[in-house]
Amino acid sequence: MPSTNPIPIKTDLVFRPAPIENGNNAASSPRSSAVHSTKHKHTRSSYSESSPLTAMSRNNSLTYRPLKRSTPSPDKTIAIINASGRQAASLIRIATAVGYRVRAQLRNLEGVIATEVATNPNVKVFVGELYLRNKPDDKRDVTVHGHLPGILVNRTLISQLFNGAQLAFINTTFYGNEIQIGEAIADAAKKAGVQHYVYSSMPDHAAYNPEWPSLPLWAAKHEVEKYVRKIGLSATFVYTGIYNNNFTSLLYPLFCMELQPDGSFEWQAPFHPNAKLPWLDAEHDVGPAIIQLFKDGPEKWNGKRIALAYEYLTPLEVCQAFERGLGRRVRYKRGPIDLRVKIPAGYREQLEALEKLFSPNNPDAEKQPPYFGDPELEKRCPEDALALWEGPRGLEEYAREIFPLEEEVNGMTWMFEDENGPTFEGVGEDNEDAADNGENPEDGEGGDDESVDEGLVMRGLKRDEESWLA
Repeated sequence: MPSTNPIPIKTDLVFRPAPIENGNNAASSPRSSAVHSTKHKHTRSSYSESSPLTAMSRNNSLTYRPLKRSTPSPDKTIAIINASGRQAASLIRIATAVGYRVRAQLRNLEGVIATEVATNPNVKVFVGELYLRNKPDDKRDVTVHGHLPGILVNRTLISQLFNGAQLAFINTTFYGNEIQIGEAIADAAKKAGVQHYVYSSMPDHAAYNPEWPSLPLWAAKHEVEKYVRKIGLSATFVYTGIYNNNFTSLLYPLFCMELQPDGSFEWQAPFHPNAKLPWLDAEHDVGPAIIQLFKDGPEKWNGKRIALAYEYLTPLEVCQAFERGLGRRVRYKRGPIDLRVKIPAGYREQLEALEKLFSPNNPDAEKQPPYFGDPELEKRCPEDALALWEGPRGLEEYAREIFPLEEEVNGMTWMFEDENGPTFEGVGEDNEDAADNGENPEDGEGGDDESVDEGLVMRGLKRDEESWLA
């Protein structure tokens, strides 16, 4: 059975991205140093050097370098698409740090993560979309689910990406026809003789229960997984849990941890407050897990599905972890998905289906569908993930050390403000009451902002380089 309690977390791994120049010396501020010394002793962030909270940390991932170990350097190359997404960037950092070469596709060179990838000496970058528009003046939204006449697959770029690659980590997204792109990538990998193909998949819930609606973005991944199996690639399929990094106080749908006037936070979502969900710190933990898959090889993992999630928590337990990490009250309020910003059409379709699948009107936690669709796969949380990597970053640590950093980068200042109220030691009774009995607020459809990754993935204003990629 899945573990019901947060796991003890090891925190001794530091990733080593390529060095970049940065003249920002904001850490000299006494106020910033005080905040850093009390709450951010083990900070790791892929864009942390810009933050006064992290510049003095010995664990700053842009300045600290771990000691070299006397392990043989792997003489292999990994092909990776959507390299500025959280999953891919996590893998690139750890893979290049231990000696792998990487051939990485980027949609563009804009943003911090794209710069980090492009300046890494062990990465060869291929810039361009995985889709092509048949007509230059075609301005259609390419995120819409289903067939898109005139939107083609960039087979030339895909073929170039796999030249000389022995391994592949592929996380397709909803830009262009995801199924056609996924099939073309698999074909190119097989033609190039890739030895181990790791695909970041997700379920089609309707395939497990016809009464469950399909989530369009996940159903596309399910179809790609079936094709990869059909053509006989030596492949492993990872199913990633909900990203810890999804949470933001910006008004993005589903994972808005909204700051309240009294300094507390409130998270509203349709999930049953007592139903377990899988969680993952994608930036910190995807890379080491995928590296272990490659080290073990297809002899051990060919054809297998892996539940890549290190905690299995209810929404109430998530709020408890955040509360312990932040030292502030954090409440869960069950309700519909609030759409208060503009989102791509494909993601809107995903959210509409998700609210049907995880209905806020379902009174029974036992009747909430498994997040991964397959109950047997879900039962293996977090054991599957721990078999690959034993040093994950849990939600409490994320809330304490990383959430304030991402908030600050997004222009928030609450982490610097004096807290006049009491420090909260545990979740109060009103947390569960709010979760069970809270009234649904009105659906605000105000000013919009394109800020969503594929699936259940968000990113902040300063992470525009991810371009909605997981």
